[in-house]
Amino acid sequence: MLEISNYKVFNFENAIRGARNPLCSWEKSDSYFDENKEFILGANDLVLAQRLCKAGSDHRKFLRQVFVSVDILAPLYWWKEFDTYKIGTTANSTSTMHTIHKNKIEIENFSSDHLDKDGRMILLKVLKYIEEIRILFLETKNKDYWYKIIQLLPSSFNQLRTCTMSYENLINIYFSRCNHKLDEWKSVCTWAEKLPYFAKIVLNR
Repeated sequence: MLEISNYKVFNFENAIRGARNPLCSWEKSDSYFDENKEFILGANDLVLAQRLCKAGSDHRKFLRQVFVSVDILAPLYWWKEFDTYKIGTTANSTSTMHTIHKNKIEIENFSSDHLDKDGRMILLKVLKYIEEIRILFLETKNKDYWYKIIQLLPSSFNQLRTCTMSYENLINIYFSRCNHKLDEWKSVCTWAEKLPYFAKIVLNR
């Protein structure tokens, strides 16, 4: 399970202007902002962007200046893989260490969409036990109980992070993970395809 919300793409205007710096071809730029202050990539600028992107990472460096901010709710087992992409990305997460004991441990806070009936029953039993430990910690403040919560917490626990990255980061993620066996990566790639001009510039479609 993976949920994406509150995403925004920005700095396209400056990135495209910079992409024209090497040949001083600013007069050919035809991008603009419409009446809703939405950036519209012009035909000339689109052709340039596609050509630079196709030429490789050294030439498409303008995409490192197109930024994305997004909230992602995903299980810890997926975040462990996302953390591979440390360079150029930043993420602020809800703190498991500081807040895991504050809310009831319920299955709704875990990814269980691929569990069969038996698997779900096992998870429910584990979560019931962790919830009992959580209550004991709240009553006693005994750190040993807190450690039990942390060490028994399943990796299917869903954590929210606010992430920033560039289109270049997303390109690396897309081509590395679009055929990954985790459905969460497929969700990210499908989302990337719908971002402004990502499909046109990166995928030529």
